[in-house]
Amino acid sequence: MPQKQPPLFSVITPSRGNRPLALAQAIASVDAAAAYAIAELPPAGVEMLVGFDGVKGQRTSPDGHPAPDYVRFFDLPHDGNFGNAIRDTLLRAARGRFVLFVDDDNALTPEAFSLYLQGLEYEMQVGRIDVSRAFDKPFLPEDAPGRELVRQGNIDPLCLCLSRELITIRCGGWQGEGGYESDYLNILRYARRARSIRRIDQLVGIYDAGCGLDDTGFNSRQLKQTDRKTT
Repeated sequence: MPQKQPPLFSVITPSRGNRPLALAQAIASVDAAAAYAIAELPPAGVEMLVGFDGVKGQRTSPDGHPAPDYVRFFDLPHDGNFGNAIRDTLLRAARGRFVLFVDDDNALTPEAFSLYLQGLEYEMQVGRIDVSRAFDKPFLPEDAPGRELVRQGNIDPLCLCLSRELITIRCGGWQGEGGYESDYLNILRYARRARSIRRIDQLVGIYDAGCGLDDTGFNSRQLKQTDRKTT
């Protein structure tokens, strides 16, 4: 029997398990992006790996039906380090040639896969994300003449499409040595070791897209942001 062709893209999603509505929206955004690019994607071109942080999380789509069969769920030990160990575990289980990071309260834009498909010869693609729900700025990364694209506070894992070979073999996976700052430290390591980087000006993701959908799903930053917006 011929082996099943691996997916082209693996979407990595750590989840605390207390945002079922936001997670369902994140899954729906991946589904919509895959449908938008269906003419360009190979069969079974996308997989999504959801890792629950120490809980058995809800496995449903927004309409209450089972999630799409390309979504794989993992009930993992409690991380306690901002989901860093969960990302690394999911990376080791991923089968795609390229990797995207979509947290359970974020979302892809419908055009995301189509945009990334235009640059598969690049090991690292950096797209813009809408951060207006979280910060007093419209998007990241911001242009700053004379400054590096990958700098602290200017980039998020949601911006990225990365070669899995770059991440797992040349960079040793996703490391959690910086705690909350691990996002930046990992991205910086990937950028320094990438043989080719492509910048995309169009939006590929929406940061905090699911903020407020689940009453118990706020993190500390979102709570402060919500208080600030309502005062």
